[in-house]
Amino acid sequence: MYVVLILLSIYTLFPIYFLIVNSFKSQKEIVGSPISLPSSFDFSYLKNAAAQIKLGESVVNTLIITVAAVALIVVISSLTAWMMVRNKTKASSFLFLCFTAAMLIPFQSVMYPLVNLMEALGLKNTFGLILMYGGFGLSMTVFLYHGFFKSVPLSLEEAAVIDGANIFQLFFNVVFPLVKPITATVAALHVMWLWNDFNISLILLQKDEVRTLTVKQYYFFGEFSSNYGMAFAASIVCMIPVIIFFIFMQRYIVEGIAAGAVKS
Repeated sequence: MYVVLILLSIYTLFPIYFLIVNSFKSQKEIVGSPISLPSSFDFSYLKNAAAQIKLGESVVNTLIITVAAVALIVVISSLTAWMMVRNKTKASSFLFLCFTAAMLIPFQSVMYPLVNLMEALGLKNTFGLILMYGGFGLSMTVFLYHGFFKSVPLSLEEAAVIDGANIFQLFFNVVFPLVKPITATVAALHVMWLWNDFNISLILLQKDEVRTLTVKQYYFFGEFSSNYGMAFAASIVCMIPVIIFFIFMQRYIVEGIAAGAVKS
């Protein structure tokens, strides 16, 4: 078993090794020996890549879009799922079915009308991209929250109502804190998705000043040439924040999955 796990680990980590070692090499070294260690660790590629993609501006753009979209997804999906769980009607059941079915719709099938809609609303090349991310993230998140809210005792909510809590106090002060594991899981998964997303950002963000990190990496690939050293270095720069975030959040992801797997 340990031999199999070690081989799988090597297989999984090899692309990261390949990326790191080639981010310190010249184009000639990469072509000549792509998997060997660099003859010398030249950090100029990292510096040049950060300067060429305007690292500070790109990080701010990506951070704004990611944080705002995750907050939008968490708030709207949690409220929606809670109301569907507590209002057991045919309409709420049908609505839940619609959210579940929406997970099966690929982005490519609705890409063209959505892009036209964003352009018609004047949201192209703006942070209006956040609304599109919010829409695509709702279906799976509502599905996850729906299962967790079923485990929240109704007696707690009834006691809060008797004490005089209104609907917003009831949700944000009583119900929402009880689903912290799934909230952390949802936030972590969506941060990784949004930070690394390329397709939607490439289509909707045509102006350089609003582009995200993943789109900026595309600068190093031209029609007739590709600067692999710079591209690898830019990828390292873009990976560091989300890797650090995942290291701190992986415990919450596991807790959220475990909490949703077993019900007492």
